[in-house]
Amino acid sequence: MTRKECLLAVVCAAWAAALAHAQPSAPATNPGGSAAEPPAVSTDVTSIQELARLEGQGESVLRGIGIITGLKGTGDAGNELVMAGPLAKIYESNGNPLPDLKLLAKAKSAAIVMLECVIPAQGARRDDTLDVFVTASHSASSLAGGRLHLAALSGPMPGQGVYAMASGAVVIEDPLIPTAGRVRMGARMIRDVLMPGVKDTFRLVVFPHFRGYTVTTQIADTINSLAAESDAATNAGPIARAVDDVAVEVVIPEAERAAAPQFVARVMSSTMSPSLLRLPAQVIVNQRTGSIIVTGNVEVSAVAVSLKNLVITTTTPPPVATPANPLVTTNRWAGVGTTSRASERARIQDLIQAFRTLDVPIEDQIAVLTQIHRAGQLHARLIID
Repeated sequence: MTRKECLLAVVCAAWAAALAHAQPSAPATNPGGSAAEPPAVSTDVTSIQELARLEGQGESVLRGIGIITGLKGTGDAGNELVMAGPLAKIYESNGNPLPDLKLLAKAKSAAIVMLECVIPAQGARRDDTLDVFVTASHSASSLAGGRLHLAALSGPMPGQGVYAMASGAVVIEDPLIPTAGRVRMGARMIRDVLMPGVKDTFRLVVFPHFRGYTVTTQIADTINSLAAESDAATNAGPIARAVDDVAVEVVIPEAERAAAPQFVARVMSSTMSPSLLRLPAQVIVNQRTGSIIVTGNVEVSAVAVSLKNLVITTTTPPPVATPANPLVTTNRWAGVGTTSRASERARIQDLIQAFRTLDVPIEDQIAVLTQIHRAGQLHARLIID
């Protein structure tokens, strides 16, 4: 069996190893013959701020148009009016007006770009610096080596005014896409972007990957426990309730309203055991970065996999120094199975490890996982970002 063509064989071996992990084992005993002590209870905890955000807090975007200069002949054509006009304005604002736009006809060292700056969910204050994303909007073939000339960034809606000024060197993050890049910490805020303040009542919105009635109910119970511990003498009842599978409504106790930010901070930092959330098994795929995140409880039932030109080649009899008329059988698929008992399902980590061992491209890995999920054999929530 050849190595580069034995993907499914390795997967079969991984499945066998997974079955071995799944087999029930006898309780361990100590030398005296008594049962060993049970394993220690996990001390893992997660905080509410890792699961939810305050309603009204969310990312916002600033936008603008700028000019990248310093390109080595890869910019926009100077005879394009959409390029020549703004470039001539730069010359004019710096005390060097051009009598005729035809003087820029041979310019290829500058490019018009679209600018975007993402304000984090917590907002931004004056003089904060943030990354700026730049993308060529016309005929430029590459922004490598360029620098963003000072440009204004405005709110997303017309008439909102300028919130930041941007400039700096462009970094090309993906060599395959040289017409897009980033100016690290290139935007400096000149106005505050503030999130809504907290009043007597606020809502927590659960992040998309965690949403469910179990999660919102557990968050509400945790907040109510916190309130009971801090003010045991109060019999006002619970202060938090699950509105639905996404939101939790919290009423700040009257005694805490004078210091509402401190109360919210205690709520957001409150912790609970992840096991109480009973989150579904998840496989989270990011196609842009090529990452696959798998929770530890993901399982896969019996399934057969066939992938493009990957094959399994079997030689009979096994080759020796001088094999005599070997019989070669080639298959383009092979079964990857377990027994029907749920306790003996294979772990998806073994499948992914087999992919990595054979350097299977990430797009093919994602394709296989998607098809297994569609077949109903991937016992997890598949999330593709």
